[in-house]
Amino acid sequence: MDPLSHIFIGMRVVTSNYVQLEFKGSWGFRFLGYEHAHFGVISRGACWLSLDEIDKPIRLIEGDCWLLPRGHQHILRDHPASGIRAYEEIISGKTGGVLRHDGGEGPATTIIVGNFTFDGHSGKWLTDLLPELITFRMDQGRSSAMEAILRILSLESGTESMGSVVVISRLADILFVQAVRAHAAQAGSSESGWLRGIGDRQLSTALTAMHEAINRQWTVASLASVAGMSRSGFASRFREVLGETPLEYLTRWRIHRASQMLREEDMKIVNVAGQVGYESEGAFSRVFKKATGMAPGKYRKSFS
Repeated sequence: MDPLSHIFIGMRVVTSNYVQLEFKGSWGFRFLGYEHAHFGVISRGACWLSLDEIDKPIRLIEGDCWLLPRGHQHILRDHPASGIRAYEEIISGKTGGVLRHDGGEGPATTIIVGNFTFDGHSGKWLTDLLPELITFRMDQGRSSAMEAILRILSLESGTESMGSVVVISRLADILFVQAVRAHAAQAGSSESGWLRGIGDRQLSTALTAMHEAINRQWTVASLASVAGMSRSGFASRFREVLGETPLEYLTRWRIHRASQMLREEDMKIVNVAGQVGYESEGAFSRVFKKATGMAPGKYRKSFS
């Protein structure tokens, strides 16, 4: 199983909402920061997207999609020079359906925007690894599945059938996964960080090995051997691409998995320690507390 699948399996979207925006003429709205992921799709027309972290506005046209994994504040407008209002002024608690705004004469733009709220800490590992902004085309490769997902979301959100809440939640899971997969497939070598790492044949082999055999006593040399590289070459490329050493990444992955086990499974702490590669409960507890600020037992009680 590849690293992306390992992380997606533990991730769950518990709530999601979206709205279809139909804007005409001159318009501009500031979307405040969210505590969860935010996505958008241009289904007709074009607009400009601005983030504080990006110097220049990005032009988006029909078929373009974007994902803000950490829900950062951003601006959408018909032109970089258009005035800006707070999006909250017109949304007024709306969580679905269609929202229209007439800014006078000019072309019309239709945008579907929405939010994901993840289950506790399950999505934090992934969102922390992703870039501030992900953009991709809906009409390329696997992302064509996004259209079908959005259509079903629209149908389910418009009904109150039995199980519709569960269906919408699972569709939101898939939508998020598809967005990350589409971006990873299209970005290629231009990407940096973790997504570039899983797209690199040799680094991905080592990452997969760490994820699948988390309890093995890995060393940089043994990981380099799995990747088919020299120890120094592997260590250098891993740090350059992922921004941390192989063993730092391994430790973070072990603590992430241990946190899941402590939250979701009735397993003794010493057994959790063994499952994630620590030979003693004491060694595991020291690393866990350093990473999370809490001892494993206290962490488990906080979620009971």
